[in-house]
Amino acid sequence: MLSVILKNVKIQHTHGLFSEEELTGNEFEVNLVASYEPLKVPVLHLQETVDYTSLYTIVKDRMQKRTALLETIATEIVLDIMRKFNNVQQVNISIHKLNAPIPNFQGVVGVSFELNRNNL
Repeated sequence: MLSVILKNVKIQHTHGLFSEEELTGNEFEVNLVASYEPLKVPVLHLQETVDYTSLYTIVKDRMQKRTALLETIATEIVLDIMRKFNNVQQVNISIHKLNAPIPNFQGVVGVSFELNRNNL
């Protein structure tokens, strides 16, 4: 299996449940792994792989739509990737909110989701 990876992608937006999050926004970090079986090895041409710029576009476009729950964003991104790339067998995604609006909290909150095409 071959994996195409987006790591530590930073995106600023206003996702969240609280009204102050809509006003101030937050920084999010997205990590993504899309895995597939190449038709032949070595992979020599872009059309034989999963284009990471297309993966980034899917992530960026979805992250620009204000949403209350990170779970919604993560699951929708994975489904969008599965629809666009028929050869992708598994997608793992994590989305972290880097500055959670929790009093006296130091750390990062987030969600992760993994889907195998066989489980669709």
